Amino acid sequence: MTIAYVLISCDLGFDVEIIDEIKQLEDVKEVHGVFGAYDILVKLESANVENLKDIITWKIRKLNRVRSTLTLMAVEGLE
Repeated sequence: MTIAYVLISCDLGFDVEIIDEIKQLEDVKEVHGVFGAYDILVKLESANVENLKDIITWKIRKLNRVRSTLTLMAVEGLE
């Protein structure tokens, strides 16, 4: 299982709308609004890296009002 954490920066006031949209995507395990430099934290789990890449690149990053993302891929075996 491949795990990725995605930090999302979005336009002011649109975090709830974006969280609701992200919850509908496949392989999303957790979504949280956060304080700090980013607005949203997403945990994804998938059978392979390519699927995660597609979700992040073509679904999350293409959402309206998403400004930027930072993806952290978990290292297998260092849980």
